[in-house]
Amino acid sequence: MIYVLTAIHVIVCIFLIIVVLLQSGKSADLAGAFGGTGSQSTFGPRGAASALSRATTGAVIIFMLTSLTLSIMSARNTSGVGGTSVFQGTPSKPATPATTPQQGAPAQPATPPPTSK
Repeated sequence: MIYVLTAIHVIVCIFLIIVVLLQSGKSADLAGAFGGTGSQSTFGPRGAASALSRATTGAVIIFMLTSLTLSIMSARNTSGVGGTSVFQGTPSKPATPATTPQQGAPAQPATPPPTSK
């Protein structure tokens, strides 16, 4: 199941790249090259959606659904793909005690002080 979903996801990605590259950008006319808004104004009147924009919308919806489904399936790990952590199987290092005294702590004398009898 995950392999089929991954194949659909890759096909939709390639289709989405092609459809987006085929569309003309906003202000693609001569006035847009010099900073003018041109006939395709950003907030101006909008014409009917073209076939490419509807195809882009459909591809984006499928892309998002396959992305969410793949991430949920990966988190649940129902298919057994992956399944191990990068850190699994590596030996842990034992904690080494500090050999130097802490700063500010009084130094211990090497020989005990003499006691009076």
